[in-house]
Amino acid sequence: MQLAIVGLGRMGGNMARRLVQRGHQVVGYSRTRATVDEYIPYGIIPAYSPQEVVERLAPPRVVWFMYPAGEPTEQAIFEFAPLLQAGDLIVNGANSYYKDSIRYAERLREYGIHFADVGVSGGVWGLENGYGLMAGGDPEVITRIEPILRDLAPAPDKGWVHVGPVGAGHYAKMIHNGIEYAIMQAYAEGFELLRRKEEFSVDLAAVAEAWRHGTVIRSWLLDLIAGFLQEDQQLSEIAPYVADSGEGRWTAHEAIDLGAPAPLITLALHERFRSQDSEGFQYRFLAQLRRAFGGHAVKKAVDDKQS
Repeated sequence: MQLAIVGLGRMGGNMARRLVQRGHQVVGYSRTRATVDEYIPYGIIPAYSPQEVVERLAPPRVVWFMYPAGEPTEQAIFEFAPLLQAGDLIVNGANSYYKDSIRYAERLREYGIHFADVGVSGGVWGLENGYGLMAGGDPEVITRIEPILRDLAPAPDKGWVHVGPVGAGHYAKMIHNGIEYAIMQAYAEGFELLRRKEEFSVDLAAVAEAWRHGTVIRSWLLDLIAGFLQEDQQLSEIAPYVADSGEGRWTAHEAIDLGAPAPLITLALHERFRSQDSEGFQYRFLAQLRRAFGGHAVKKAVDDKQS
């Protein structure tokens, strides 16, 4: 197939490379000329403006967006929309909120442009291993991009799914990432318990490597854990700060809206909030309250200038 990928970051760039390797003709565009030029050796057709992207594609066109979710994606989609023709197809591969994708589809109908939302999982390993893909859109639209989905996936018949109408793909990806939050938190808590049992001097890397084989908790995440623990079991160069990119919050909101209990996912999200709190006001507050009612001792904060 012929398509354009708009946004040649870590995900978009590797997706473009994987599709070129499998015989697709890929027009590549990103915000900076240098980024586009970086992918020319991999076989992409360079484009340095939205107009050039449109000119290099034969109608009906497929333009796949891989910008960060939110304003960057919305701005890019509707910068392209007036340049495209009725019958062209826009695919949103960002980690967008599913309600945003539904809204984009409604606006694009005014131009006669088709729309699909595709949640993409696989990270930096997708180029080699393939991507997990969750697609939302009309059946005829998903059929149109099926050759792309089959070649991005780990195998033509594995790792991709047409979830349902527009919005369903990003809804499934949102829940996927919420589950990911909880699984990651469980691994982190378990390895913290192993580390703290000092009298056993547990070799965390050896345990992780053993758990990768035959156990019920083996997974690709555990494979990654075993890899980085081999390098540094104390993670001494890593700051204790865990970002949340939005999907966990959206999943927690959805659980509230649906009245569906999701305590593990919600708690994992709150643990990320905890890591981001450099002031620790809640804990200072609790320590002071214990002193107020029970006379308990408190530790004095260390002055940064003296530490």
